[in-house]
Amino acid sequence: MFEKKHIISMRDFSREEINYILNCAEKIEPLARTGTDILHNKLLALLFFEPSTRTQLSFDTAMKRLGGKTLSLSSESSSMLKGETLADTVKVIEGYADGIVLRHPKEGAARMASELSVIPVLNGGDGAGHHPTQTLLDLYTMRKESRLQDLDIALLGDLKYGRTVHSLAYALKMFDANISLVAPEELQMPKYIVDDLGGVTITNDIDEVIRDIDVLYVTRIQKERFPDPNEYHRVASSYRISSDTLAGVRDNFIIMHPLPRSDEIAPEIDNTKYAKYFTQSFNGVPVRMALLVLVMAGNI
Repeated sequence: MFEKKHIISMRDFSREEINYILNCAEKIEPLARTGTDILHNKLLALLFFEPSTRTQLSFDTAMKRLGGKTLSLSSESSSMLKGETLADTVKVIEGYADGIVLRHPKEGAARMASELSVIPVLNGGDGAGHHPTQTLLDLYTMRKESRLQDLDIALLGDLKYGRTVHSLAYALKMFDANISLVAPEELQMPKYIVDDLGGVTITNDIDEVIRDIDVLYVTRIQKERFPDPNEYHRVASSYRISSDTLAGVRDNFIIMHPLPRSDEIAPEIDNTKYAKYFTQSFNGVPVRMALLVLVMAGNI
């Protein structure tokens, strides 16, 4: 079903395919710490032309837990400094590896790479576009810690530039989620996504929705995405989740965050029952292990 398939956008998947991937991740999770040799003869190229901690390291960890090896390339160490195009880089790397994870600052870069590559390309984030593997680990976390079907969820923060919430919103609608979009007007979800989703709640006040949701998905205000620094400074401190914010929330309420965070979640929240963002980060390993096995070996 997935062998040699590119992982570019959540819009390329059905709900049944997503559930299949999540089931595979659940099956492989016990190996996320002990390891296996399923991909012992495979090589994964990590092409990261934009900073990353969790995505790059969790893919690296996932491949090594599967018994495979990784190659790493960044913009500072590649021939792009000499003028080589991304297209040429991809065509060269496909001769060296069995799969490519690509993170690139330009929206659409992963899609372009997939159209050129004969080996599977996994989108590790393309500008303000899509981040499908983050979405899959988010859904996996929600399924384990809360639920997926008919979920009440609020997406908070930078919804304009945040590729994680762009991918996540499309996936949540497949599971009939009730979505609230909480952001300053300048950072609300792009209109074309809102139109695609239909039937969402839009507000700039978290207090309007926080007692009626199961999951609060918080995102960082992304300074690096703003074309105008003045626009960033106007909205930089729009939200901060503290203990006071959580008064009256549902018993099963959880907080998620794709990380890194700045000051949008107070450290006092970290040791509460609500905080699931470090569990969420770990879940990137079994989810990415599952994806790598599916696209490189075909089955688990």
